[in-house]
Amino acid sequence: MSSTQNGSSTMHRDKALLFRESHRSGRPLLLANAWDAASARVAEDAGAVAVATTSAGVAWGLGAPDGDRLGRDLALDLIARVVAAVDAPVTADIESGYADDPDGVAVTIGGVLAAGAVGINIEDAHHAGPEPLRPVAEQANRIAAARQAADASSLFINARIDTYLMAVGDPHDRLSETLKRAEAYVAAGADGVFVPGVTDPEVVSTLVEGLEVPLNVLAGPGAPDVATLAGLGVARISLGSSIAQAAYALVRRSTRELLTTGTYGALAEALDYGELNALLRSAD
Repeated sequence: MSSTQNGSSTMHRDKALLFRESHRSGRPLLLANAWDAASARVAEDAGAVAVATTSAGVAWGLGAPDGDRLGRDLALDLIARVVAAVDAPVTADIESGYADDPDGVAVTIGGVLAAGAVGINIEDAHHAGPEPLRPVAEQANRIAAARQAADASSLFINARIDTYLMAVGDPHDRLSETLKRAEAYVAAGADGVFVPGVTDPEVVSTLVEGLEVPLNVLAGPGAPDVATLAGLGVARISLGSSIAQAAYALVRRSTRELLTTGTYGALAEALDYGELNALLRSAD
């Protein structure tokens, strides 16, 4: 291995360890999810200590709907661009792994590592399947394949459980089903558990108490603030696709304003052209 390769490997390992250590119960890692190199660079400049991608925002930006519709190669290329744009550790949302089987998930993980990311989200939603979620054993096998493919690295595997987000099953059984899935996924090699769709303090607190690994929740308008979630023991808080959604809402508002009133008020708080250009130049 050349000195350059060795230095790159060391840097990647250091970022991976920094990212892993940033998951602290009560002092959560805060992630404003990005969908391209520019949004990642802006987030880092605003103070983000780590950058996460949003699969929905990535897919939309590349002209595809969310939900396992984006091709692996496009997704991996985007991850590499985000990694190259920032100094902070990057964790990538890889949906359900961009693959039909565990072997394919392992191939995706190899691509994620080659792109330079230090973490992944992998979900148990099965968008084209007969049921909303993959069977527990099937998803555990996919996570185990990811863990095995990443074993030489410190890749942080965040197992996303979509019981609440997709309102699966009887509401009274949802918590126990989530904890059952979490136990299986952690046994398969997951380092953290992400349960989007949960913001109720009682449920969040029960999840924290029932997990042996850091809990990640999805936040946004209407959710408890960071201090409240931290007090419940949450270790990671993500904004998911909401920033991308807000950006596209601005596209709609400014376009409608232009076409109706002929004014430009929606653009009043835009980032300065020179500032944004300078941020991207610094990432060269």
